[in-house]
Amino acid sequence: MSDFIKKSGIIILAAVLFSATSLFAQDIKNNAVSQDYRQKLKEVISEDVPEQEKLLETQAYYRYMPSRSVDAMSGKVAVTEAAQETSYLVKAFGKLPIELSVQDSYLGIENSTPIELPAKLTGVSFGAEATVPFFKFNKTYFRFGVFPSFYTDDWNFNSSAFRMPNRYMVIHQPNDKWTFVAGVAVFPDSVTDQVAPILGFIYRPNDRLLFNIVPTTPSVSYKLNDKLTVFCEGGSSAGEYEVTQDQFKNVILEYKEFHMGSGLQYRINKYAQSSVTVGGIFNRQLRYHPDSLGKVNVGNGFYSEFRLELKL
Repeated sequence: MSDFIKKSGIIILAAVLFSATSLFAQDIKNNAVSQDYRQKLKEVISEDVPEQEKLLETQAYYRYMPSRSVDAMSGKVAVTEAAQETSYLVKAFGKLPIELSVQDSYLGIENSTPIELPAKLTGVSFGAEATVPFFKFNKTYFRFGVFPSFYTDDWNFNSSAFRMPNRYMVIHQPNDKWTFVAGVAVFPDSVTDQVAPILGFIYRPNDRLLFNIVPTTPSVSYKLNDKLTVFCEGGSSAGEYEVTQDQFKNVILEYKEFHMGSGLQYRINKYAQSSVTVGGIFNRQLRYHPDSLGKVNVGNGFYSEFRLELKL
């Protein structure tokens, strides 16, 4: 089964790369807006980039998860998570908008179990992503991006920790209410899943209600007024980090969890908005590869999160 998934991933990757090459050859003279599918597909994609459009965007969040007991051993684990991402829209060849981004992430771990765990896990990622018309299909676009990354336990840039995730999506927007997304994310050199599907939709029936059912954070939100929006959301965090210190060296430590919560978003002004979320967190695991080095299954618990978004 694993070999079948890998072969299927290679075939899909080759197909989308061929499509990307054809698109560049045929449509480089056209304009297209580059948008991050996680947040910006709420807007209709336009082939014109207005001069007054906010090109620089940044967002940051801090998530706190109190300590919980672990399965089958003594001790507790507490995790704090923080990340920030800044993106900037540039025009390649004077025509094609490309979104450049940089992201850093931090996981703080307080551990009293018998398994040795790093005090922190860190990640730095750079990205370049573009959106172009999908051949001659009406209101349909192809998005592709690469994200050179380093994930370790000490903010270092070891060559062995280098990864090159990439993703490819077809986006169809039949009208201003619906957006459909289908594609794949590819994670070369991953010790777990190397290919993951991207599949979802966004539906805005009116100016107040929004169903954003797209990875990696599906949500439903309702706008109370011009300042306040209430929402429910689910999501997950997952990553593989190369451990470079402490007892285990040059091995992979995987972290994953699922969470679900609700919150309130406040629009400060036309440049900034913030949100607060509370909810439950489930199926948390810290797992070494190979498995013989140990794994820690952390009990279910609660989390709180503060997020700030800026458009400049």
